[in-house]
Amino acid sequence: MAENKKIDTKAIEEHIRGILTALGDDPNREGLADTPKRVAKMYAEVFDGMNYTNHEIAQMFNKTFEDDPDSYHNSNDIVVVKNIEVFSFCEHHMALMYDMNVSVAYIPNGRVIGLSKIARIADMVAKRLQLQERIGSDIAEIMQEITGSDDVAVIIEASHSCMTARGIQKPSAKTRTRTMRGKFESDTSLVTQLMGE
Repeated sequence: MAENKKIDTKAIEEHIRGILTALGDDPNREGLADTPKRVAKMYAEVFDGMNYTNHEIAQMFNKTFEDDPDSYHNSNDIVVVKNIEVFSFCEHHMALMYDMNVSVAYIPNGRVIGLSKIARIADMVAKRLQLQERIGSDIAEIMQEITGSDDVAVIIEASHSCMTARGIQKPSAKTRTRTMRGKFESDTSLVTQLMGE
C-alpha cells in the first residue's frame, strides 16, 4: 500500500497519552508506556482506508477481464461473492462493528472483476470511520466504476459494539443493510434470487 497520506501517528500518540491521563491513569507506568505508540500503529492499519477516496480505491483494484458475451445466455446472470468478513469502526462512538459479513453482487456489462479484488474493496472501504449503510454505498460506487455495470447489490450484516457492549447492551442484536443499484433496485425477482443465494 502507498504511504499514509492523512494519518498523523505522532498526533495520535499525544492524544492517547492525554486520554490515559484523563482516565486517571499514569501513561508513564510500565504497562502503558508504549501504549500510545502501539495504538497509533494500530490506527494507521485499521483506518488505512481513510487515506483514499472511493475513486482511488477503484483505481487501486481495477483489475478486470473482458467478459465472453457468448458465455452468458441471460442478461440477468449475476456474479455473487458472499461472506466477505471485515470489521470497521462506527463514526459515532468509534466502537467496533464486528462479525461483519459482506455479500457483493453485480451483473457483468462487458467486463468482469477479479474475485479477490471484490474482497479487497470491501476490506479497504471498511478501514474508515464508517456507518454500515455507507460501507454498502461506497462498495457499490467503487464496483460500478470498476465494472462499468450499473447493476450492483451489497448486503451487510454485522454486530455493533455500541449496541452490544454499551448503551442498550443487547449482545445478540444484528444490523442488516441492503444497497441496491440499477436492476437490483427495480427488479424484485433479482433481489429474491440474490437473497436465496
